[in-house]
Amino acid sequence: MTTTPTADLSAAGVSIWLDDLSRERIVSGGLEKLIAERNVVGVTTNPTIFAGALTNGAAYAEQVAALAAAGADVDTAVFEITTDDVRAASDIFRPVYDASNGYDGRVSIEVAPDLAHDTDGTIASAKALWAKVDRPNAMIKIPATIEGLDAITAAIGAGISVNVTLIFSLDRYRAVIAAYLAGLEIAKEAGIDLSTIHSVASFFVSRVDSEIDKRLEAIGTDEAIALKSKAGVANAQLAYELFEQEFAGERAAALLEAGANKQRPLWASTGVKDPALPDTLYVTGLVAQGVVNTMPEKTLEATFDHGVVEGDSITGAYAAATAVLDALASVGVSYDDVTALLEREGVEKFIVSWHELLDTVTGALEGAR
Repeated sequence: MTTTPTADLSAAGVSIWLDDLSRERIVSGGLEKLIAERNVVGVTTNPTIFAGALTNGAAYAEQVAALAAAGADVDTAVFEITTDDVRAASDIFRPVYDASNGYDGRVSIEVAPDLAHDTDGTIASAKALWAKVDRPNAMIKIPATIEGLDAITAAIGAGISVNVTLIFSLDRYRAVIAAYLAGLEIAKEAGIDLSTIHSVASFFVSRVDSEIDKRLEAIGTDEAIALKSKAGVANAQLAYELFEQEFAGERAAALLEAGANKQRPLWASTGVKDPALPDTLYVTGLVAQGVVNTMPEKTLEATFDHGVVEGDSITGAYAAATAVLDALASVGVSYDDVTALLEREGVEKFIVSWHELLDTVTGALEGAR
C-alpha cells in the first residue's frame, strides 16, 4: 500500500491547513483538489493574502462592479468581498468539518489589523465577521497583543471560535491559553454549549529564526553561528510542552469535563526564509498529535514531494529545546527583545498589507464607476 508524506503527516496527528485563499481557488475547484490530493483540512487567511488575491484577481471584477454600482465605500466592499470568500470556502470544507466533528474543516478570517491595540474595536469586529460569515466552521483571527487578550476572552465567551495569531513568546502563549480558558468559563456560565467552541493558537516559527539568525551572524563567534536556525523549532517545541502542561491543569480539566475543546497549537510562518535550509524544516521538525501546520502552497508541495515524516519530533525534544534557548542567552541574544520586536513588526506588516488591500479595492471601485 502506497502513501504520501502529507498522508503520513496527517496520520501522525498533524492537521494540514493551507495558508492562502482566493476566489480563483474557490471557483476553479482548486480547494477541493487540495482536500482530495494533499490532505488539506483547513485554510487560513490574513490581510497580506487578501491583498495579493485582489490585486491579481480578475475573479472579483463582477462583485466589485456591483458594489460600485450600489455606492459601497471601500470598507463595506472589503468586508463583503472577504467574508464572501470565507463563507464559500467554509462551505467547501463543511464535509471535513462534519466528518471530524468540528475538529477541522476550518476557515479563518482576521479582524482589521488597525484594531490590534483596540480591545473594544476587536471585539466588535470579531462579532461582526462571525455574524456575517455565519458558518460554524469559520474562525475569527485575533492577534495576541496585550489588548487582544481580553478580546479573545470576550469572543470565546460569546461562543465565537477564535484563531489567535501573532504569538511569538512562551509567556504570551501562556497568557493566550489563560484568555481562552477565561472565555470558556464565561460561555459556560452563559449556558453556551462548550463543544461548539474551537480555538487554535498560532505560534510563528520562521520569523523567529530570521531575526535571531541575523543577531547571531552579527555576534559572529563560532558558538553563536552554531546556534543558527535552531531557535524557531525549539521555541515551538517548548510551546507544545506548555500546551500539554496547561491543558492537564485543574482549570482546564474542569472545562474539558464540561465538553470544552483544547485550544490546539498551530504552527504558522512555516515557509523557510533562508534558502540554505531544508524547505520542509518547519513541517517535519514539528510533528506531534493534535497540532495544526498552516503552510503556504510552496511548502505544502515540497512536503508532498519529498517530506520525510518520522513521527513525533516534538515531545522528546524539550530538554534540547531548552538548551538552545539557554545557549542563545549565553551568547547575548535576548529572547524577550526578539519576541517583542517580532510582535510589533508582525502587526505593522499586516497594517501595511491591509492598507494596500484598501487602496487596491478603492482603485477597483473607482474604475468600475
